[in-house]
This record gives sequence, C-alpha cells and structure tokens, in this order.
Amino acid sequence: MIDVFDVIVVGGGHAGCEAAAAAANRGAKTLLVSMDLSRIGQMSCNPAMGGIAKGQIVREIDALGGLSGKVSDRSRVQFKMLNRSKGPAMWSPRTQNDRQLFADLWRQYLEAIPQLEFWQEPVKELWMERNSLRGVVTARGNHIAGKTVVLTSGTFLNGLIHIGEKNYGGGRAAEPAAYGVTEQLISLGFESGRMKTGTPPRIDGRSIDYSKTERQDGDENPACFSYENLNLTDKQLPCFVTYTNPIVHEILECGFDRSPMFNGAIQSQGPRYCPSIEDKINRFADKTRHQLFIEPEGWNTVEIYLNGFSTSLPEDVQWKALREIPGLENARMFRPGYAIEYDYFPPTQLSLSLETRPIEGLFFAGQINGTTGYEEAACQGLMAGINAVQKVQNKEPIVLGRDEAYIGVLIDDLIHKGTDEPYRMFTSRAEYRILLRQDNADERLSPLGNSLGLISNKRIEALEKKRADSQSLHAFLNKNSAEPSEINPWLQAVDSAPITQKIRWAQLLARPGIDLNGLAQTSNSIRYELSLRSVDSITDAEIRIKYAGYMEREKDTADKIKRLEYVSIPADFDPMLIHGLSMEARLKLRQQQPKTVGQASRISGISPSDIAILLVFLGR
Repeated sequence: MIDVFDVIVVGGGHAGCEAAAAAANRGAKTLLVSMDLSRIGQMSCNPAMGGIAKGQIVREIDALGGLSGKVSDRSRVQFKMLNRSKGPAMWSPRTQNDRQLFADLWRQYLEAIPQLEFWQEPVKELWMERNSLRGVVTARGNHIAGKTVVLTSGTFLNGLIHIGEKNYGGGRAAEPAAYGVTEQLISLGFESGRMKTGTPPRIDGRSIDYSKTERQDGDENPACFSYENLNLTDKQLPCFVTYTNPIVHEILECGFDRSPMFNGAIQSQGPRYCPSIEDKINRFADKTRHQLFIEPEGWNTVEIYLNGFSTSLPEDVQWKALREIPGLENARMFRPGYAIEYDYFPPTQLSLSLETRPIEGLFFAGQINGTTGYEEAACQGLMAGINAVQKVQNKEPIVLGRDEAYIGVLIDDLIHKGTDEPYRMFTSRAEYRILLRQDNADERLSPLGNSLGLISNKRIEALEKKRADSQSLHAFLNKNSAEPSEINPWLQAVDSAPITQKIRWAQLLARPGIDLNGLAQTSNSIRYELSLRSVDSITDAEIRIKYAGYMEREKDTADKIKRLEYVSIPADFDPMLIHGLSMEARLKLRQQQPKTVGQASRISGISPSDIAILLVFLGR
C-alpha cells in the first residue's frame, strides 16, 4: 500500500474493533487488518456481554464514546441487572446476545466511519527499520506503513487447540493460528508466556427437554448499556438452568487420563474464575452438582451455548456426560468443546497508555496482555486507539485513575501488578467501587469522551439535564418533610420505626429498606416530583442520598492516595542505590520504572515500608 496510516489495528476482535473505531472517529487515518473480515466482532465463546464488574466496563466504554454498549443493546435477546438485592455498587448489567447479529452490527458501525479502511490478510511481522517501527508486513509480503500499530491478536499467536488427545494449530474453531509475530517480538527484547482458555460444546436446542430445566427470564422492564436512546424492543428470549450430577462427574473423571489438562499436554495457566468442568469436579470434589446455563445463540437459530460446561475432554466423553444431564438426555452436539493455548506478553512491559516500552508507537490491547473476557479486551482496545491518536498528535496520553473508572483499575493492575493467569475484572478489585457505579459512568467519563471528539454535544446536554433533575429532586427531598400521620402507617407496614415529629424525606430515604417508589405511595408531592424526571435522574438522586456518607469517605481516601500520584520519581532514579529498600522492591522499581510514588505503591512486592523509605529519599 502507498498510503501511510496514522493507526494500523491488527486483529478484528473486541479490542481491535474498539481500537479502530476510536482512532478513526477521532479523525485519524486508520486501517483495520484482519485475516478474515467476515469474522470481525465475533463472540468466540459466550454470546453475552456484561455481568459482575464487566457490565460496569461496558457502560464506561459507552460513556467514553466506544461502541460495545450500542452493539450489545441492539443485538440483545435478554437483559438482566444482576445483584439488585445488593447495594448499587454491585449492580451489574448483562445481556444475552444474538451472536450473528452482534458481529453484523459491528461490521455496520465500522463501515460507517469515513476514516476507517480495511484489509484482509494475515500479518506475519512488524515492519522495523533501524529499531524503529514503520508499520506491518503481511503474509504476502505487503509492507503497510503506519505511524502507530495496535496489536490485538486475541488467542491467535501460536494458537493450539486441544480436544482430548488431539491437538492442532488454530486461533479459534475453524480459523488458523498466527505465526511469526511472537518470535519477532522476542528477538526485539520482549518477554512472552502462554495462557489457556476454553469453550463448551454447542447443543442443538431442538434436542433439549426444557420441561426438566428451570426457566430464567430477563428483566420485566429491561434497561440498556448505552446512554443513548436506541428505541429498543422489550422482546426477550428465556434462558434455562440445569445441573450436573454424580453420574456426570464419574463419566468425566473416567476421561481424565485422556484430558490434556491432566496428562501434561497443556502446561499453561487457564482462567481461575471460569474453570473447565473437569477442573471444577477435580478441585471441588465435595460438590455433587454444578450449575449449567442453557443460553440461546440468537433469534433465528436453534444453537445453544451450554455455559458452565467448558471442556477439552475427548468428544466421546463429552457426548456420554452430556446425556446424563437433566434435559439433555437426547442432546445433539453441533460441535464439541475445546481448550486453546496461545501466546501473551506480560503487561508489565507496557506503559499506562498501553504503548510498549521496548518499541515506541506499538500498542498492545486485549488477550495479548493476559486478560480474559470481551469487556476487558474492548476497553483496552478503546484506550489503545485513543492513545495511538494522542501519540500521532504529539499529545500526552489519556490515563484513567483507579478512582475514575474500572478501566483505570484494570490497566493499572496489569501494568503495575502484572498477571500470570488470565485476568478477569471483579468489583472486589476496585477499591472505590461505590464511586465507580454502572449508573454514573456517564457523569464520570462522558465529558472526557466529548473533549476527545467521541461523544456528541447532544449526549452532554442529556447528561446535564440528568444532573439538574437529580439535584433538584435531591433539594426537594432535603427541604420538604413527612408528617407522622401521613407516613407512619406505611412505615409500620414495612417494619420501619414510626416517627414522632416531622422529618425530612431525605432522612427517611436514608433508612435501610426504604426507597423513593415506596415513599411515593404515601405522598402525592413525591409522586408528582418523580413523574417529572427520568428513571436515571431519580436513581442518581436516591443513591446520592442513601450512600452519601460512604461516598464521601471513599472520595476522601481516594484524594489522600492520589496525592502520591503527584510525587514524581526522577527519570534517572536508580533504586539499587537505596539500600533501605528491600531487594525485591529495588528490582521491581528498576524493571517497571514507575513515574510516580503512587504507581510504585501498586507494584506487587513493594511494601508500605518501601514506600515510606522512597518518600524520605525523595525529600517528602
């Protein structure tokens, strides 16, 4: 190609799609290179988006101007807000999706971006000249010039698929692996490793007896990931639940000697929190059953995803075990489950912008950094695409703090702590999760998205209206009071202490078990105020009142810790000269070269006493 691109994105998975969209929507001349353009936006495993902590990430992607939320909403077959019984910091949206429609919508969105071009061909190596990045070289020897490159290789780098004692090269089912890139990167000074993931068999839904399973429907009034009004239908498909049993476990155990997980064929580390079925029955031998989710693959297919039955056991063992599961006695498989091993590069070799340290202008995003999950990949792709443009424009990188976004937590964890197993996001990883709720992602991040050209002014106007409505409702509840005669009968009905004198509505709302919908049953004025506002603004006001103390304490803690982010570590700093530091701390500081004391404090192996010594050395 003659053109010189601002950004070349290699790979068309979730990370690659978000990276390409972000870069092109910011006005950069962008090229998306994929070995098969008909497979971009594929849901390689579960046809679902969101879930615990992952749903928060999808909302953050949308709040910044990414596309995963819109694609998920428009392709959903079911929506659920998980953890409604817990506090709002734990509420997590999740969609079950139409697999084919999801990929089709990604293609439509990407093709509608004027600055984005496409090229179908495998990339075999980076184009390097005098240790400087010039672009990429394809399998047919085409040299494509680019100022920056975002590598989002997923599970394709030296991918190896395992089914029982059989194994063969592949990036995922029916697709070839990618060779050459790992070896070149190692020769350029990178450290690499191997990880494993897996997927369950796909079942013919016509062969399932649903009467023996438990039905699970979506929310009655489904919400959305996106903050835009997409005018979606409320039509949904049900999922179903069934369980394994001791007979199933016995059959699976009989195949362990032929399992690549137990016979030594697989040496790499798989995801701790999404284990295979054979791993579950081996690690939790005391459990007599495990839950399985029967999930539809889409509106117009009978194919079923058996969530919870990820496996790499031989096909005959999979067949036999499946048919002992209630409802699956006559099950027919479309294809068996399998495990896949692939290369990754420890993310401690990156800066917080996701640019690699050894090669300027090269960015990594997604599973190449040791993460697992569509959502984790997509948010990395978004940030890599944003920062590739920042690099081209000679601007400072955009780095989100741990108190600003789950995306900031994920990237900070990867860069400073690294990972030796597939990294998955959880709410427990975010120390400021009351501040990082799924409902306020727009307030936290949309102004930034607007400044980058990824969020429209119309979205900002909608955000400002939501804020104004929330604040005015908050003021009303703080100003107006409930009369004992008015509220006490209802309070007694819900087992809350009656009041002896007038009390502000906000004080009542702060009580456990009390919500605005309940108070509206007793007050015409509250009912009227709620009728004037959107659900989002009402939810925002209610959360701010009920959790004000927690939020203030969390913000104070974040502000104190953030001060360490302003204590810079000089570029020529040599930790080996500070003998008060532990040897592990000295080695980690030298290896990762944090720019601030705050970054240093989050590196695994560096203790609070090491930080105290470092502060003394820096004159603080």
